[in-house]
Amino acid sequence: MLILASASQSRKKLLENCQIQFIQISSDFDETTIQEENIFNLVLELSFQKANSLSENIPTTLFPKEFNYGPLEILGCDSIFEFKGEAYGKPSNKEEAFNRWKKMSGEFGFLHTGHTLIVGNFDSTSKIFKITEIIKKTVSSRVYFSKLEDWEIKSYVDTNEPLYCAGGFALEGIGGKYIEKIEGCFTNVMGLSLPWLRKNLYR
Repeated sequence: MLILASASQSRKKLLENCQIQFIQISSDFDETTIQEENIFNLVLELSFQKANSLSENIPTTLFPKEFNYGPLEILGCDSIFEFKGEAYGKPSNKEEAFNRWKKMSGEFGFLHTGHTLIVGNFDSTSKIFKITEIIKKTVSSRVYFSKLEDWEIKSYVDTNEPLYCAGGFALEGIGGKYIEKIEGCFTNVMGLSLPWLRKNLYR
């Protein structure tokens, strides 16, 4: 059984759309405790800590009744957008979102997503999750933005969508029409590289 250690609706939808069986349990890990300047390493460490935090205290009450313990995988992910060397998480307000889009308009940046898959077995007697393998990787995709007018940026920001997304945009949402092209994994820009997951989940 796969556990998605994230509250992300976009990651949930990706897994559902490709018919991967899973349950979603949000990790309670405090991201502010990690101090790392390198964005590539930061997303990887955050993804690991999210998955690891859940592996240490799995709420079995949320398991489906048909789960008979045994093999279990925990997936942790974290995404940060990098623009000209600067890390862009979720904008704190509309003004910040607008100013970011003014800079990103007609330019490109990188969406980095850290992936951690903790593989193990959940013992039905001891109720202990025994880890057998930890697989980690940061996947990066280059995102090119359209050249936008100020009124277009304001219109998009007023939808509030940018306030809930790493980098201030959602490829699968309203912001998709402002993306010119992507180099690299497409689903990675939505927070989870499905090719990476398939390769490591079913090996």
